[in-house]
Amino acid sequence: MRGMIKLRRIILAKPRGFCAGVVRAIETVKMALSQFPHPIYVHRQIVHNRHVVEELRRGGASFVRSIDEVPDGALIVFNAHGVSPLVREKAEQKKLKVIDATCPLVNKVHAEARRYAAKGYSIVLIGHKGHDEVEGTMGEAPTQTVVVSDPSEVESIELPNPDKVVYLTQTTLSVDAARVIVEALKKRFPHLEAPPSEDICYATQNRQTAVKLLSQVCDGILVVGSHNSSNAQRLCEVASGSGVTAFLVEDKDDIDVVQLCDMATIGITASASTPESIVVGVVEKLLQLSHPETQVEEIEFVREEMRFPLPEPFSSL
Repeated sequence: MRGMIKLRRIILAKPRGFCAGVVRAIETVKMALSQFPHPIYVHRQIVHNRHVVEELRRGGASFVRSIDEVPDGALIVFNAHGVSPLVREKAEQKKLKVIDATCPLVNKVHAEARRYAAKGYSIVLIGHKGHDEVEGTMGEAPTQTVVVSDPSEVESIELPNPDKVVYLTQTTLSVDAARVIVEALKKRFPHLEAPPSEDICYATQNRQTAVKLLSQVCDGILVVGSHNSSNAQRLCEVASGSGVTAFLVEDKDDIDVVQLCDMATIGITASASTPESIVVGVVEKLLQLSHPETQVEEIEFVREEMRFPLPEPFSSL
């Protein structure tokens, strides 16, 4: 099996994989499983990664698409992407015990939506329609919010108050793609206002920066992550935009030898919801396929030290 591809060098990007919000969300579910009677319900996927969800399910977590699936009075964990006020209201009506694992940076965008809506603004939410995070944020001010996913949509959007407009963004967008949409919005709405601080989260920006730098020294890049992960998809787009072929793989079984056969140097990164164990498996598979002298190295492109405290009732632990 050795020598099937001409790979000689594997470069691991740092930072990669779990961000602070994902670590917090996963630890929250694990703590709930260890301290409260089962079943423990989780609203949708706690993070967008099949391997994480399957591990937690084996530990006793029950994942549901809707609050309606949860028995009255049960315990539910809200996922890292956040939920709308309507979901919270339903949880209260059913007298559910709620542990909120929403990423603090997503909560920040929710707070901005509420604040601007209260001031009478029209809100343009730059994000991907149907994504859990976008649904949750839009739910804060549904009659005042329009979602835009592409610059081509800007000319046709209708706002309730076109003279008082602010844009907010999904936290996991491509920084470059969001910038293009913002420029289009500025041309359409000259008085467009920006949020007080950047909505695209630090981890998304750091991983995209690392990929841009990684692209300068690689023949191709493997992005390890789930296909329903927004930030995994954006990492592929950033790599492609930097002139390097990128492939999204969920795990080692997704590796296509034919796609990689002519690459001497391959870079590897991982979405913010991908466990490091999956990355290790991908590296091991590449080493099995390549020359015995293939080298593996890690390059730290951006230093990352962010940590978030656990939510109640675990915040004091």
